[in-house]
Amino acid sequence: MLSCGHRTCEESVTTPALGSLLRQWRRRRGRSQLALALEAGVSARHVSFVESGRANPSREMVLRLSGSLDLPLRERNALLLVAGYAPVYPESALEAPDLAPARRALGLILDHQEPFPAVVMNRRWELTMANRGAARFFGLMVDLAALPQPANIIRLMLDPAGVRPYVANWDQVAPALVERMRREAAGGVPVGDVEDLIDEALRYPGVEHAWRSAAPAGGLEPLLPVHFRTPHGAMRFFSTVTTLGTPQDVTLQELRIECFFPADDSTETAARKLAAERSLGP
Repeated sequence: MLSCGHRTCEESVTTPALGSLLRQWRRRRGRSQLALALEAGVSARHVSFVESGRANPSREMVLRLSGSLDLPLRERNALLLVAGYAPVYPESALEAPDLAPARRALGLILDHQEPFPAVVMNRRWELTMANRGAARFFGLMVDLAALPQPANIIRLMLDPAGVRPYVANWDQVAPALVERMRREAAGGVPVGDVEDLIDEALRYPGVEHAWRSAAPAGGLEPLLPVHFRTPHGAMRFFSTVTTLGTPQDVTLQELRIECFFPADDSTETAARKLAAERSLGP
């Protein structure tokens, strides 16, 4: 038996997958074994033994280490599984009764954003909720109901068959969007289907060319508005992205709420006019 910090651990019992996965995340976070040990309140020797497969961590220890690395709930569940424990954090359908308070909160945010667009997306950038402003605005350019469901925001923006032909500054927006995909990936590291979506995005015609576009003359704006050419004229929006605080469900943690705001007075006027016209329609 070996003494590892505050507990006793057995030799040669940890699955190699656990040690390898923990080490990958530690390196992605830029942490040494000592730094992780200090954060988790264990010895560096114990962290070393877990990574090498010489220690069998308890369920609580796996959660402590994954919490110290600030792993997304999905990845904490993955660590538990490879360690031989059941997942702790549920992954519910957004329509589940337990998530009713969250759905109500999301609905309030979307309604409050009117008459400007607002959407809710999951980790795969799939549209899960949208307000009337989003339906009105994007409906000027594409038939949302005709798109493969659930609609995917990345495909909508980068596919020549989507809203891309209507984006006047697409060469600026495309690289910023893909960089945002990487940055907003759960845990800051694209894995699995999110990594596949980034690979798909890079295969769209002209996307890699957009990376070579020079910054506009006169310098960069503080924000990067998206310039849309619509039947109602030019409209410029920038957006804010919000997440739910202290989620304990995988689904809720991975949601992103994006609210679009007019970047100039003419866009605000056009959005309000569009809302008024639609309210008088059939």
